[in-house]
Amino acid sequence: MEEFPEQQGGGPVLVRQRPPTPAGLRKTLKARLRGSCVCSLQGARGLLLDLFPVTRWLRRYRLREDLAGDVMSGLVVGIILVPQAIAYLLLAGLQPIYSLYTSFFVNLIYFLMGTSRHVYGISSLLCLMVGQVVDSELLLAGFDPAQDGPGPGDNGSTLNASVTTLTLGLQDCGRDCYAIRVATALLVAGVYQVLMGVLRLGFLSAYLSRPLLDGFTMGASVTILTFQLKHLLGVWIPRHQGLGMVVSTWLSLVRSAGQANLCDVLTSAVCLAVLLASKELLDRCQHRLKVPLPMEPLVIVVATRVSHLAQLHARFGSSVAGDIPTGFVAPRVPDPGLMWRVALDAVPLALLGSVLSMSLTETLARSHGYSVRADQELLALGCCNVLPAFFHCFATTTTLDNSLVKMATGCRTQLSGVVSATVVLLVLLALAPLFRDLQQRVLACVIVVRLRWALRKVRDVPQLWRLSRADALVWVTTAATSMLVSSKAGLLVGLLLSLLSLAGRTQRPHAALLARIGSSGFYEDATEFEGLVPEPGVRVFRFAGPLCYANKDFFLRSLYGLTGLDVGHVASRRKEQGLEAGAGEGEPAEDKDRDPASSRAALVPTTAGFHTVVIDCAPLLFLDAAGLAMLRDLRRDCGALGIALLLACSPSVRDALGRGGFLGEGQGDPGEEGPLFHSVYSAVQAARARHGEQVPANSSL
Repeated sequence: MEEFPEQQGGGPVLVRQRPPTPAGLRKTLKARLRGSCVCSLQGARGLLLDLFPVTRWLRRYRLREDLAGDVMSGLVVGIILVPQAIAYLLLAGLQPIYSLYTSFFVNLIYFLMGTSRHVYGISSLLCLMVGQVVDSELLLAGFDPAQDGPGPGDNGSTLNASVTTLTLGLQDCGRDCYAIRVATALLVAGVYQVLMGVLRLGFLSAYLSRPLLDGFTMGASVTILTFQLKHLLGVWIPRHQGLGMVVSTWLSLVRSAGQANLCDVLTSAVCLAVLLASKELLDRCQHRLKVPLPMEPLVIVVATRVSHLAQLHARFGSSVAGDIPTGFVAPRVPDPGLMWRVALDAVPLALLGSVLSMSLTETLARSHGYSVRADQELLALGCCNVLPAFFHCFATTTTLDNSLVKMATGCRTQLSGVVSATVVLLVLLALAPLFRDLQQRVLACVIVVRLRWALRKVRDVPQLWRLSRADALVWVTTAATSMLVSSKAGLLVGLLLSLLSLAGRTQRPHAALLARIGSSGFYEDATEFEGLVPEPGVRVFRFAGPLCYANKDFFLRSLYGLTGLDVGHVASRRKEQGLEAGAGEGEPAEDKDRDPASSRAALVPTTAGFHTVVIDCAPLLFLDAAGLAMLRDLRRDCGALGIALLLACSPSVRDALGRGGFLGEGQGDPGEEGPLFHSVYSAVQAARARHGEQVPANSSL
């Protein structure tokens, strides 16, 4: 049993240590600059090891224990990554070869710079946002964004005709060439991420709350699903932009439903049925499988073979991937003019990519018992988006799907990324032409099936509503804005609403009067729990939040409503009338129309018999100058009426009160006999002892 000694019984005393004398600002800056500017071999070696973590863990690599798992994981992920990357290019409005370039370079760079063992891939959410930026720039340049792939009667494109077309000047650059130039200009997002890592600004991503991310994922997934329906049905409709693009796309689909290609509809139905059934079966039997079966590559291989043998493109006009060139295109510096034009569009890309990457890497690291460095992850992510842009790649981030596959296949280190990059390289150098007859409908089916986990997040809304209506509102608003306006607008609106929700919770925290739990020394909300014992002559008030300029008025209103005591009003009236203030009697409040947000506290006693107000300051996270001034006025007015104001607060709040002059001159280091106490129990016992009430010799829980 924990005992609570009497106030006069010589309880525990805290003796504060003398803090070390802080160094001056000039001296501190000078020391840091000297440490940063001094060049040494040891410092350069440490910087190299920090910048490239592979130099640390590769020396400790265990061939016998780790190699088999890394090779198996890399092969499976690489086999899945190839069709997935080609499919996601339907979202970005680019040619398939560019996704293979991105997959190859990203895996190699993350192998060198990443600290997580289980991540990397191509994100469908970022592909969608890249595609929206590309479409906007294509419209401004006079191109038609609806031409996002070869049509039924045209199985070629500028890129498919010859790889050398990409090396032409801008005046000779076609639609596909200009689209990839816009996408590579989004390396600005990677620059932002590098700066965030260098400046240690990773904490900014914490302001994207989980409801915001889930709502954004839901809205973006519905948008992706809507854009893929035209591929599933084999119809050609305009690619709508701006407000109501999802609704406009659905209306166009309804009007064009009669023109659906029967071959494409049957292909989509069969592929969806096979993929969905196999996914559900594998989810139920995954505990029995040592290695997950790559159903998507199997379906793509079979569908490509059937399309080639049956000549579906020539006989039925079914759109196919077309000629995918082999090899690499010569590097090209991204267009500075385009980089400047998309600099603002790159901000949500950088922020969303950082949040998705950091949350996923930290979650996987905790579940597998290793640590990641958040700032290094931002730096690695930024370099994965900056350096590959010179090789015709676009911005991306980590994905949950590929990470789960890595975990299930026994991935041990980042070396599995090199194996996956080798698989992609093999496709780039030799196997890419084999995908010529791959139907776009099959790729759309792969995208739709991978949206299952995101679309199922709608099931979380009822539980989220019961837990927090503010979070549920953020979820629904972000999802609706992402669907009806754009992904960038959804992210911005969700962020603003999350910040407003956070500010609202800070401005109006929970306030309550406390009562004692039986004969113990603990106090809880008297309206929430039954059987609590109120303290005679003492009102214990708790304010569960910071006390600052934003909520000091709410603090006063809450104190007035719960205790019924208007100290400022009563004290001023008695001063005017020349009466001596007393705590045992009160006057009714006559000025009902005065401003309730006055800086003076308001306490009009509705019943006689309490002489002390104890404020439980334990929940106070911080106290600013406005809150401190309000407490000073409150104490002064209480003293004018003979009412004691005692505060039970932590050492940090005691220091703030002392520095702010709450105790008055000459009381900078008060003991338990002053107005500040370490616990509510000690404050209540001191109040009762001061007024000659019987204090129990020993109370216990």
